[in-house]
Amino acid sequence: MSKFLPQKKKLLEDVYEKASNEATETSFNGILLHLEQILKDDFEPLSYKSFENYYKAIVEQDEDYNIKRSVLDNLSRYLGFDTFQHYCSEWRTVEYSIQQAISKIVITIINKPILEMPQFMKQNGLGIMEIVLLLCLVTGNVVFSNNKKISNGSSFPSSFMSGLQAATDKKYMYWDGERYIATDSSFIKPGLEVKAMNEHMFLHFRKIKRKDTLTDANALGRTWYSKFYGNVEFFTDDGVDPENGRELRKSTSTIIYKYAGKPKDSVEVEE
Repeated sequence: MSKFLPQKKKLLEDVYEKASNEATETSFNGILLHLEQILKDDFEPLSYKSFENYYKAIVEQDEDYNIKRSVLDNLSRYLGFDTFQHYCSEWRTVEYSIQQAISKIVITIINKPILEMPQFMKQNGLGIMEIVLLLCLVTGNVVFSNNKKISNGSSFPSSFMSGLQAATDKKYMYWDGERYIATDSSFIKPGLEVKAMNEHMFLHFRKIKRKDTLTDANALGRTWYSKFYGNVEFFTDDGVDPENGRELRKSTSTIIYKYAGKPKDSVEVEE
């Protein structure tokens, strides 16, 4: 991961937000064309296509993209800073990293039997007390025990929910294999289906990656499943399996016992 990827991501988000507030157009392309004209008139020129490439790679796909320092300085000046370095010194990197990592922590708590320390905590040197404080922010309806409780409600802290609510302001979302990701673009890449934002699905619908952690105690009545060619996947809410279009069914004791960690040589009972 690039040393400055979080800073570049935040810079692009701030530039796009300022341009969207100034532009008369509300479409993604209209906002970028407005930004191109502003930069051409008052700063160093930058084509709307170049900014679009930066934004889609770094902000929407969370992948690094090489941007020249002169371009970063130019975008920083558009926001009122002297240089990119000046911009970076003005925002709190650790706080932003925490906001970006909270959703990953929640999924880790739900799907793994042992809570693993996220990498960003190691990188930023957070101590035990800081970790405990962070966990207090995200454990609204998740129980830390051998019998894990799967949160199917919305009883998260207001600070966490406000961050998710901001994401639901985006027009679209797409499935990344585990959850829906918010985006402003109606196209990400070929073969990836982008659909209209559904706030409920965005906030609550997840694939459960660690099926072996499911039991009657924590999954019965709280999970749904999709069975396709003998493969069963479990989800945290009702709906349709985004990967095969199958309608989900509520998990039963038989399904949980059969597909959630049951030994392979056990007798199978079809549902």
